[in-house]
This record gives sequence, structure tokens and C-alpha cells, in this order.
Amino acid sequence: MKFVSEDIIDAVIEELGDLEDGHYEKLMEDFAEAQPVVFAWLFSEQFDLLTEDEKGYLQYLCLIAWRSVTNVNGDIPEISEEQIGVAEEQNYELMDASTGSKFRDRLNVFFENTPQEDLLAFAEDAVLEDEDDPEALVTKEGREMIFIAVKTLVDACEAVSA
Repeated sequence: MKFVSEDIIDAVIEELGDLEDGHYEKLMEDFAEAQPVVFAWLFSEQFDLLTEDEKGYLQYLCLIAWRSVTNVNGDIPEISEEQIGVAEEQNYELMDASTGSKFRDRLNVFFENTPQEDLLAFAEDAVLEDEDDPEALVTKEGREMIFIAVKTLVDACEAVSA
């Protein structure tokens, strides 16, 4: 898979921010049609520990990641449940083995061997944006799950594009 730069990610975020009513839903439908397994996974009970706002945010972040990947690489093959499962398991194992005392430090291991550093930085920034704000959209409990989910999507995109 070709490298997805911060400029591409920022352009997708800007594009989504400029959408008129109804167009966001159309993009989500396109995402669901192109990647039905990913979409089902994002709406699965696996994410029931997240708040409703966090679930919506996770879906938004994954839409940004997917659109960024496809803007650079064109359409990618459908991701399977197995590819999601393998990537997710590897990511949780990495997180569990990480010894950093702060959440940000625990993410360093993910940056060591990634071909998609900008997408990872996007996911990191998204979950840590308001980390000191008790009113933040992403709760302390939701950070890990959301980061791992976005990283899993990126890894699965890499796997089907290889």
C-alpha cells in the first residue's frame, strides 16, 4: 500500500467538514458497501464499552482513514473478518506488552515498524487531543479501544493491499 501522508488525511478531514447535510451519510453508505465486514465490525457489540459519542467518533475516524487510504491507493479489496481479527489481536498484544507509564508512551511501540506513520499519528492525536480535559469526547477508558480499532483498520488495509 502506498504511503498516506498527513496532507491527504487533512484534505479528507476538510472535505468531510465541508459536506452538506446528507452527504456524510452517503459517504458512510459508500464505506459500508465497499467494506461490509469492517462496517459490521465497527457497529458490533465489541464496542459497547464506548459511549455513544465515542462510537460515532470511532466510525468517523475510520471513515477518514479509509477515505485517505483509497484516495491514495484507489479501491482496495474487501477486508475479511479474519484479517480484522489477526490485526486486532496483534495490536492488543503489542499494547499489552508496552511498558510506558503514560498512554502516549505506550503507543511508541506501534510507531517502530509501521509503514503508515502519518495514519498512526492521526489516530494518536485523535484519542489524545483533549487528554487533560475531563469533558473530552474520548474517555480515558475509550482511548485504547479507539486507537487499536483505527490501527487495526489501517493494518487490515495494508494486508489486503499487499
